[in-house]
Amino acid sequence: MAFVQFSQVSLAFGDRDILKNVTINLQTGSKVALTGANGAGKSTLIKVLAGLVPPDSGNRAVQKNSRIAYLPQSGLTHHGCTLRQEADKAFEFGYEMQRKIDEIGAQLEAGQGNTDALVIQQAELIQALEESGWHRREAAAESVLLGLGFARSDFDRDTAEFSGGWQMRIALAKALMQSPDILLLDEPTNYLDIEARNWLEQFLQNYRGGFLLVSHDRYFLDVTINEVYELFNGELKRYPGNFSHYEKVREVELKTLIAAYEQQQEEINKLEDFIRRFGYKATKAAQAQEYQKRLEKMERIEIPESLKKIHFSFPPAPHSGRLVLRLHDITKSYDGGANNVLDKLELTLENGERLVVAGRNGAGKSTLLRIIAGEDSAFTGELVPGAGVKVGYFSQDNAETIRGKESILDYLEARAPLELIPKLRDMLGAFLFRGDDVYKSLDVLSGGEKSRIALLQLLLSPVNLLVLDEPTNHLDIHSKDVLLQALRGFGGTVIFVSHDRGFIEQLATKVLHLEHGQYKYFVGGYQFYIEQMEKNMEGGGSLPLAPKPSRSENRSCKQDDSRSFVGLSATPSAGSNAARNACSNLSSNENVATSGQLSWEEQKRLESERRKLEKEVSRLEAKITELETKKSELENKMADPAVYSNGEKAKAVQREIEALSTQIEETTAAWEAAAEKLM
Repeated sequence: MAFVQFSQVSLAFGDRDILKNVTINLQTGSKVALTGANGAGKSTLIKVLAGLVPPDSGNRAVQKNSRIAYLPQSGLTHHGCTLRQEADKAFEFGYEMQRKIDEIGAQLEAGQGNTDALVIQQAELIQALEESGWHRREAAAESVLLGLGFARSDFDRDTAEFSGGWQMRIALAKALMQSPDILLLDEPTNYLDIEARNWLEQFLQNYRGGFLLVSHDRYFLDVTINEVYELFNGELKRYPGNFSHYEKVREVELKTLIAAYEQQQEEINKLEDFIRRFGYKATKAAQAQEYQKRLEKMERIEIPESLKKIHFSFPPAPHSGRLVLRLHDITKSYDGGANNVLDKLELTLENGERLVVAGRNGAGKSTLLRIIAGEDSAFTGELVPGAGVKVGYFSQDNAETIRGKESILDYLEARAPLELIPKLRDMLGAFLFRGDDVYKSLDVLSGGEKSRIALLQLLLSPVNLLVLDEPTNHLDIHSKDVLLQALRGFGGTVIFVSHDRGFIEQLATKVLHLEHGQYKYFVGGYQFYIEQMEKNMEGGGSLPLAPKPSRSENRSCKQDDSRSFVGLSATPSAGSNAARNACSNLSSNENVATSGQLSWEEQKRLESERRKLEKEVSRLEAKITELETKKSELENKMADPAVYSNGEKAKAVQREIEALSTQIEETTAAWEAAAEKLM
């Protein structure tokens, strides 16, 4: 059995311990996730496992002839050959084994060496080569390349023609094609669309070797791994089970630590407040110095960033009408009409909807979002915004506008509403800018950092229609959770594109699928959409699309205030009346009721109940935030010497804190119950 094993491995950079007596064992069949806060040293640990970075101390052992493949986060490029030729380089191990087999054959033919030993060695190599799948390398390469989103027409393109994201897909493909004993993957999903992620999930689920990966996609981790290693303060601890199970176990495990952390923070606040208030008064100077020494000697308790509860909400969304946006006959082409990216697309958005646009790369998702945001006017058809609609648009291109010498904090303070300025530090922390990072100059930020600033800047703006193109890129799991919570409580409408399935499933209430210029609209969550698509694929067909309605049919449906259910069938039942027929043929907001599916009336009722639940969830989230704010204010009050030095006052404030804690628990339980019904 192949393995790579660490024992008591340590590594330090300067005065910072990255790894402290770390022990880990990866072997055939291992399915491991490595987690930890940004900057904890995950990428460094993977490089040490791969043998690229030597540890300061400890042992690294690798089973003889074990093959290890390593994929970094970024930075790999390919040029000088076609994609097909580059893919074949992944099988160099097989070519080398074949050369050895041939050399041994030549030795045997010439009667050289120990015949019995050479025969055994050759047989072992032949068996290993066969088991590696090398003889089926062309089929394997094609399967992996197609699975990761390459087209057959790409196979003979020069690799230098591919963009940075596709360059990393090539690198991932080569790592997978090697079929190594141990795979080490650092953020393999960063540059994958959701279809490629789904394919990679299946690949890893069926993978016979072992793998360790880092990812910020909770759903991806849940369906691929069965154990988690957490790197925290240089120490590594193992947790069996998937990622969601790890989070639950870890949170329970850390309750005592969190309580001790909060108690210590309260003590620190009291000491610092005393030193600040009385440090320069002669009568208190000695005591202040004593408190200062106590602070300096105190061993600070640290908790993972993911357990520091950070909440923020959007500025109140400006009022808008029930109808937010209407698109009619939207057609877009980049080649003069030979191939339409969007073809006579119909779409109606109503207030409060959270619509995800789905489809493969190149299907027109980003194009549609640019049109809706007013960034692209080179299309035909009508785009009619509703009354009072104010659009906020985010894409990765927003980062290009962020430049200058001012600090991150100054930049955002100048653009934030006054009521949110006190919360900016916490919000920046949620978006991975912690400590002195907030004082970085804009000009020194990476593209990913600028992208996070652009997203946060948008979230500070009072808008009622958010158009978000890949908002979760460059965010870790904790940051995604903070963003998700804020979006679920947003009082306006959201249309978005994302490749993070867990994020989509928890946010989207409706799905618009784009494919080859055509479209289909699904009322219901993302899981429902996936189920319907899978049923259709099992039937052997591509996405069935409804016939386009005439302008008069459009008007008759618009006048009918009701909304119907979107299914996958292209034709309504024969018995439906003409008006319902016209409406059910719409691929935008009017839907097709198919046999075996919910009736239109039942779907309408369920949709109404869902909206009520969403409002209740939002109300409870706001209530929790309000209660936690009050509790925090009282806890700060306890740090006031006028309170904590007065027994009666301290007891009274403590009773209020306990009452608020009870309310928070009860409200949280109600929130969990309501949120569970939405799942």
